[in-house]
Amino acid sequence: MFEGFQNTPLLWETDSVEGLKQFPVKNTSETYIPKSTSKPLRLGKWIEAYTSFQLQKQHNIEVLVENLQIRREKQTIGELDLLLLKNNLPIHLEIAYKFYLYDTTKTYTDDLEHWIGPNRNDSFVYKINKLREKQLPLLYQNETIKVLETKSLNPYDFEQYVSFKAQLFLPYLQTDINMPTLNKKCIQGWYISFDSINQLRTYKFYIVNKLDWLCKPNFEVNWLVYEEAYIAIKSYIGDKQSPLCWIKNQNNDLQKCFITWW
Repeated sequence: MFEGFQNTPLLWETDSVEGLKQFPVKNTSETYIPKSTSKPLRLGKWIEAYTSFQLQKQHNIEVLVENLQIRREKQTIGELDLLLLKNNLPIHLEIAYKFYLYDTTKTYTDDLEHWIGPNRNDSFVYKINKLREKQLPLLYQNETIKVLETKSLNPYDFEQYVSFKAQLFLPYLQTDINMPTLNKKCIQGWYISFDSINQLRTYKFYIVNKLDWLCKPNFEVNWLVYEEAYIAIKSYIGDKQSPLCWIKNQNNDLQKCFITWW
């Protein structure tokens, strides 16, 4: 998982997107060793832990605060991912790692609107708006200011950045997608509707556990022939879930693909 995370590029690199600036985090050659935990972490928490680990291995960075929950009375109103110093410059960093598919089933007015989550309940534009309107402004809420005062920190000293990585998937057999803004290096595979899965009859399948979505495909898994995979995938589709699969052809070429319910 950690290797897959480190090998995932930033979703954009140079200019800001919708006013959001990327904060490149250097990879580390050190092995990530998980802290013991009483319950399994969801994928997003692994991403935050990996980013913090990378940062702590850099000599010019000091992590001040991580995963700081902000409460209003008894209700949590948000969380600051990371506050750090880089060369003594205060940085507020929000972390994201997403899987987006280029949707061609609808007409959109903006190129960025095409990128949606595999189950259609998430999108790049939604996440960008959430970062701009909720997650980054949380730094300046009265409740946050009071918490930071106890740590002798002033929120107005901090520059704000994001670390936004993603894996992108194109429609099956469509590689001519225009991507003027986002990083083409993020393209990791393609997707196909379950209604068209018979086009993959000659492939073997491995249905990937959510926590392994970060990983590069490998041969050392229990492969399913098409008929077995069809039955297993159909149960996901019935629940409106789009599973990520590794597939291999008769030449043992490995690929990543989503099988979508839509």
